[in-house]
Amino acid sequence: MQRELAPTIAATDRQHGGPIETDAVIVGAGPVGLFQVFELGLLEIKAHIIDSLEHPGGQCIELYPDKPIYDIPAVPLCTGQELTANLLKQIEPFGATFHLGQEVQVVRKQDDGRFFVQTSKGTQFLARTVFIAGGVGSFQARTLKVDGLDQFLGTQLHYHVRDPSQFAGKNLVIVGGGDSALDWALNFAQEGPHKAESVILVHRRDGFRAAPASVAKMRALCEAYEMQFVVGQVTGFEEDAGRLAKLKLTGSDGVTRLLPLDMLLVFFGLSPKLGPIAEWGLGLDRKQITVDTEKFETTVPGIFAVGDVNIYPGKKKLILSGFHEAALAAFGAAPYVFPDKRVLLQYTTTSPKLHKVLGVESPVFD
Repeated sequence: MQRELAPTIAATDRQHGGPIETDAVIVGAGPVGLFQVFELGLLEIKAHIIDSLEHPGGQCIELYPDKPIYDIPAVPLCTGQELTANLLKQIEPFGATFHLGQEVQVVRKQDDGRFFVQTSKGTQFLARTVFIAGGVGSFQARTLKVDGLDQFLGTQLHYHVRDPSQFAGKNLVIVGGGDSALDWALNFAQEGPHKAESVILVHRRDGFRAAPASVAKMRALCEAYEMQFVVGQVTGFEEDAGRLAKLKLTGSDGVTRLLPLDMLLVFFGLSPKLGPIAEWGLGLDRKQITVDTEKFETTVPGIFAVGDVNIYPGKKKLILSGFHEAALAAFGAAPYVFPDKRVLLQYTTTSPKLHKVLGVESPVFD
């Protein structure tokens, strides 16, 4: 379940003396945002890509990195992680610069027609076009609402697993009933380099939103005394010398029990927030961005929205749909980037120009 995607990124964020001038800024590094890099690259439009997460992949990596996806054309089966890795490889020829772990806070049109863009880390851009590919918004972990518990965030309380090795040999309590909770409980309970000293899975009811196979494996491990499953809700905690020592767990019988632990992992899922996008003056419909279906342009000329963040008649929230939208949006953006140039449709199978852009040899046909 480790996400070793960063090494495939062509370039990463770095310090700049002033605003970065670019053809395009893409907000969101999920599958559609990554494919937008590709479609822009074919038209020789240079892009910078920004995401609030610390890694590319969006929902595919945060929600189902190891789960199968069956509806990518010509790919019978791939995981979210494999899809992301393949997209990153596909866009390598275009050298897009990634700015991760930061949220776009300001998008403002300038007198010269370009857009001033600024992130939460102070990174600034002057872009001819902006593409919003933010999925359903930036993802924030749903937190465990227990007064005072946040003081342990990052030390003993975790909502993400960045480095599984830090949990090896520890007494873990994992809270949640979805795929992430079950996957990590199984990962830490079974033999392997990250095996914990003990694993207690806590869920508010004896029913799960996770894959049935994972639930069955968890119950088998409980029967073999390799881990424990407890029904209840966390209602408090006890500390010892400034450290989280025990959780108070209240069961359906009203009885509160104490669970000793070293680390607490909480997986309540991710809450999508439209965030600052809602303040950019774009047309919205039920917290989604309205676009046309010719080029997926928003109500602000030069700003495009692709993927799950947009809405139009007949919209279907599929990765496939987002890929289609990214292609038409790229062509819609070309006149802003190359106002004096006629952009023609070319095919990667036969165009020597596109072969040069992609860095591949032109095939010879008999």
